[in-house]
Amino acid sequence: MLWQGEDSAKGLWGLVNNAGIIAPSVPTDWLDTDHFREPIEVNLIGLINVTIHMLLLIKKKANGRIVNASSVGGHLAFSGGGYFPTKFGVGGFNDSLRRDMKAFGDKVCCIQPGLFKTPLPNPAKIMKEKEFIWSKLPLDIKKQHGEEYFQKDASKKQKLAKICLNKGISPGIQCMEHALTSLHPRAHYVVGQDAKLVLEPPLKNASSYTRLLLWNRVEIAASHAT
Repeated sequence: MLWQGEDSAKGLWGLVNNAGIIAPSVPTDWLDTDHFREPIEVNLIGLINVTIHMLLLIKKKANGRIVNASSVGGHLAFSGGGYFPTKFGVGGFNDSLRRDMKAFGDKVCCIQPGLFKTPLPNPAKIMKEKEFIWSKLPLDIKKQHGEEYFQKDASKKQKLAKICLNKGISPGIQCMEHALTSLHPRAHYVVGQDAKLVLEPPLKNASSYTRLLLWNRVEIAASHAT
């Protein structure tokens, strides 16, 4: 999304990178390289590509703004799959870009939302993708996880989603507006109660992260092997 001044030939006031796709959130040993490639191309390479092509226009405007949408998933990977690595990558790109652009008087901000009620996290589509991947798995991997693993994991993920879901998207829009128009925008905007729970004290420490992830994890059948 671009927000331009009256004469774009003289520069660009603001750029918001908000495009993204969801990748299958399943154990890593269920996946191949292609499962990672698409989200990386869209969520990370696409964002970098657009930004690089717009940098010259942004630099022509003093106090120009670049706003990149990342995720709470850029700090804590709740499952395997390609989505979370892309958001970790966006965070790293955003931080280095912010320091590079400071010399030109331009600001770079990162929006870090939790789970919001949008078309992106479509439960039916997510389940369909998981079922398809499970159906194609070798028998050995299915045995390692156990036949009950798929349904138990899906049930836990659905419960977690209901707990974390933020229904109104207005907080995210307000943060983007603030990042674009405020005299002193923040480097990072944490959006949503679930994101604040994870990213802000007192839970922002390794042991709390571990407890949260273990609560969301289903024990595999192979762990009972002797």
